[in-house]
Amino acid sequence: MLDNARSRLIICNKSIAYGDYMKNSVREREILNLLADRDQVSVSELAEHLGVSEATVRRDLQTMEEQGLLQRIHGGATRVGIGRHEPFFQDKMAQNRQAKESIARKALELIEENDHIYLDGGSTVLCLARLLDQFRSLTIVTNSLMVAAELMETTHDLILVGGQFRSLSRTLVGPLTQPIIEALHVDKAFMGTMGFTAEDGMTTTDFNEAFTKERIMERAGQVVLLADSSKLGKTSFVRSGRAADVDILITDKVPSEEFMEAMRRVHVKVILAGAEQRDSILHEI
Repeated sequence: MLDNARSRLIICNKSIAYGDYMKNSVREREILNLLADRDQVSVSELAEHLGVSEATVRRDLQTMEEQGLLQRIHGGATRVGIGRHEPFFQDKMAQNRQAKESIARKALELIEENDHIYLDGGSTVLCLARLLDQFRSLTIVTNSLMVAAELMETTHDLILVGGQFRSLSRTLVGPLTQPIIEALHVDKAFMGTMGFTAEDGMTTTDFNEAFTKERIMERAGQVVLLADSSKLGKTSFVRSGRAADVDILITDKVPSEEFMEAMRRVHVKVILAGAEQRDSILHEI
């Protein structure tokens, strides 16, 4: 929640509450100040911070976008110049939810009791974390605060990788994660992505996020990518791993033949979620 201490102005020794009395120019300056500190802000956060309705915030954002001051995205706004925009985490959880849950159930079939696994900060991976209470003894490494919160009351051994907090994905990322990751080896790493192609591999929006993803895949016996069909054939801003780094891709719809041929070339096993075991493997290495 944004600091409410910033929600008042002192003008001529008189306290004037933010809200309908605040001029558009003052609200715009506050919005730009917030965007200077963060990648993105949501409409609801801005409405609370400024003391105005969400409808007023949306009108302000539309005006500011027309002036080239920011870029509107679903549920909020981002700074101009940030490419390949990433949705807020709560929005990602709501998108393609049924597909993500189906993919998570299929991924669960790859886990065995006493496995050492890594769960990254993807929304589909969080769906998988919510299914792990059927096991008694796993060692789970994660950089996701959402995953850690989900698993903190279980009987599993939980290792949280330290690093720089990234609010957009609610993960710990960057070079500070490297010493811990390099000291570990996991049987399987379950990864999410913003986009995946044979040419560009896994891609994301943030350099530090990409750094941590690449480091953990170097320390995994098997890399399992959980990606619904909306991610396939798409690219984002920063490469976070080569396609050849992925051993298994689990997705929810049969990809195009062109995509499947590309996966054959880079030796990625493709598994279809929601199918019976005998029908689920679309491409065997």
